[in-house]
Amino acid sequence: MSDRKTVVDPQAIGLASERLDALRERARQEVDQGMLPSAQIAVARNGRLGLFETFGDADNDTLYCIFSSTKAITSAAGWLVIQDGKLDLGERVADIVPEFGSNGKEGVTVEQLFLHTAGFPHAPFRSLDWDDAARRLERYRQWRLNWPPGSRFEYHPTSSMWMIAELVERRSGTEFRQFVRERIALPLGLPDLFVGLPEDRNAAVAECVHVGEALTSEDYARLGLPEPPVTEVTEDAILSFNRPEIRAVGVPGGGAVTTAADMALFYQGLLHGGAGEGRVWTDETLAMARTVRSADLVDPMYGKPVHRALGVIVAGDEDRNYRGFGHSNSELAFGHGGAGGQIAWADPATGISFGYCTNGHDRNPLRQGRRGVSISNRAAVCAA
Repeated sequence: MSDRKTVVDPQAIGLASERLDALRERARQEVDQGMLPSAQIAVARNGRLGLFETFGDADNDTLYCIFSSTKAITSAAGWLVIQDGKLDLGERVADIVPEFGSNGKEGVTVEQLFLHTAGFPHAPFRSLDWDDAARRLERYRQWRLNWPPGSRFEYHPTSSMWMIAELVERRSGTEFRQFVRERIALPLGLPDLFVGLPEDRNAAVAECVHVGEALTSEDYARLGLPEPPVTEVTEDAILSFNRPEIRAVGVPGGGAVTTAADMALFYQGLLHGGAGEGRVWTDETLAMARTVRSADLVDPMYGKPVHRALGVIVAGDEDRNYRGFGHSNSELAFGHGGAGGQIAWADPATGISFGYCTNGHDRNPLRQGRRGVSISNRAAVCAA
């Protein structure tokens, strides 16, 4: 295990041991109850780990697919291309990728891709088409708008991130997976952060399983809650990430494979830019990327402001639990969760960053959501 993965004395980095103990007990609760097969947590501060622990049928060498928490990694790759002066948020995507400029998509901007306001949330794309250049470009041509770009917010599960990865490749001249490895993972000292998993690392990955019973339409009606819309994030889609060939693609919107420790340390990089020679992002880039740009746009399901920055979510007001944060996170906290309950965030107010991974995907989204808020509540107050 590299020095970066060594857990230091929590007090040495300003963490309270008794609060870490409370977090540890909460994170292992569903594993001990038999609900989740395994879970992994990590807390970092001042560039070092103060907690890294795994519960259940796994250990600290186990890797997890982090699903949509990948969006922060893909977006951060895009920030680097902007930082390099090779990409501008106001550019039209079709001016960079001419194949994209069809079926009304000519006006979509780079910024709209990051903000989920680009208008093509349901555009289909087979993961394995990414490595077939002709099929990839044909997909771009076929995509159609669901609504005018910039007119509303609707979460794009994968489509906009495919395009950000494409922009990274075209403007940097480097293949996307290689770019993430060479410009982010290795400079930050994160050897177990993969967007595109090597074949020889598959044995280390915890296979995804579904747990619990799904809520019915009647359950949602009884609870007075809106029923989640049907999207491309189906049970079959989740289980497809157990296949080595899908993991190898490195789906930019949801296919990264890593540990909770590497996620917590990655977010230390998003707080401070990186450490010493490993500094990756400038302070100016991070300030730009973490600025909320979604104005008064609201989530169509809950009617709450979405507080979207460039590919990450900012906690914001007292409704931050709807955005995947704990009530005890500050309004400045930022991050991006993932399907199945993956948690990844950093909080500038405390300097804490946090990663939580599990391979048990709860079919009950309410229970999963409450679990995430409860765990984040405890992680957010771990500063001494």
